[in-house]
Amino acid sequence: MNAITETNFKFPGVKNIYKGKVRDVYAMENGLMVMVVSDRISAFDVVLPKGIPYKGQVLNQIAEKFLDATSDIVPNWKIASPDPMVTAGHYCEPFAIEMIIRGFLTGSSWRSYKNGSRMICGVPIPEGMQEHQAFGEPIITPTTKAMEGHDEDISREEILKQGIVSEEDYVLLEKYTRHLFQRGCEIADKMGLILVDTKYEFGKKDGQIYLIDEIHTPDSSRYFYKEGYADRFLKGENQKQLSKEFVREWLMENGFQGKEGQQVPKMTDEFVNLVSERYIELYENITGDKFQKADISDVEARIEKNVLEFLKG
Repeated sequence: MNAITETNFKFPGVKNIYKGKVRDVYAMENGLMVMVVSDRISAFDVVLPKGIPYKGQVLNQIAEKFLDATSDIVPNWKIASPDPMVTAGHYCEPFAIEMIIRGFLTGSSWRSYKNGSRMICGVPIPEGMQEHQAFGEPIITPTTKAMEGHDEDISREEILKQGIVSEEDYVLLEKYTRHLFQRGCEIADKMGLILVDTKYEFGKKDGQIYLIDEIHTPDSSRYFYKEGYADRFLKGENQKQLSKEFVREWLMENGFQGKEGQQVPKMTDEFVNLVSERYIELYENITGDKFQKADISDVEARIEKNVLEFLKG
């Protein structure tokens, strides 16, 4: 199937191109930014060797929906989505941190807790907690935003001490993070889901803080199914979840956690198609909409045509 893992568009007015783990960002001379969400998939900060058909479309369209649904809380960078895999918007100077907010002790936070840690990013965690247990109130556990390699946990105190973000801005980032998470939880609840944890990225334009990048997608967030959560928790069972955690679990089962010397296991066509189907399932469960597959017979030509039309307009 036709998955896009590389883009090399020659859009008019491009001054530079940044290629992230999943997104290729074309910065324009007029202050616009064109973000192409590729079909690349990453886990443990490693880009896996095969792309996942329709993954870029899934992520872009979920983010588009939630950017619109939260624009009353904080301005965001989006202007338009000229293609199913593209968002165009304002260029903002990004803060060098990601704001991660967790409602539950799960995933990497549980792995740290199980290994004896009782502090995450300067936030104390009570004794006696169990996997998938809700915190008394959501906790914010920021990470540095690494240009290469692994993002690193960092505390609020260290962010301010190092001058990564001013105290005035950081207070606002915390406020926006909590309000966005609350809105995400409310929307998820209506869909029969629990928003477990997520990350937000912010930037600045003309002195104003903007929400940037993606929001509430299965790559940036973890969801549990609400039905049966309490019963599974009491029995100590794994939760049914909507996230790309299933990809991480598959990698761990096959001996890969992104550590030095480890090899990414072979991704069969069957596995790639399974992941594609799971992403479409995630889209439909998170948004409540039927996923409409875009024409992928020539994805690059389609994207180029749609973006050029947008830039002319």
